[in-house]
Amino acid sequence: QVQLVESGGGLVQAGGSLRLSCVASGSIFSIDLLGWYRQAPGKQRELVAALPRGGTTNYADSVKGRFIISRGNAENTVYLQMNSLKPEDTAVYYCTALSRARVYWGQGTQVTVSS
Repeated sequence: QVQLVESGGGLVQAGGSLRLSCVASGSIFSIDLLGWYRQAPGKQRELVAALPRGGTTNYADSVKGRFIISRGNAENTVYLQMNSLKPEDTAVYYCTALSRARVYWGQGTQVTVSS
C-alpha cells in the first residue's frame, strides 16, 4: 500500500527548466523502484526515468543528457530535474513506484513547454 503525490508541473518556455517532486507514503520501506512516466495526448504512456534501490538509473533515449532523476534527503522523496525542455516534452507526468510486485501511480502533473 503506497500513495504517491507529485507536484511541480507548469508552463515553461522551450529551453527552460522545471523540477518535479514526488512524495511517497504508506509502506515506503517496501518500495523497490521509484520512477517517472509521461503521457502526451494521443500517445502511449512511456517511461521517462527510473531509480531502483541501489542507485542504478535508466532514462528514455529522448531525455538522456537533459533530465536527471534523484532522491531527496528524505528517503521517500524523488525528483525529476528537467533541463533544456522541448515542446515535445509536453505531457502529463506521473510518479510511479514498484512495491512487492505491484505498481502504484500518482495523480499526474501537467508539463507544457511552449515554443
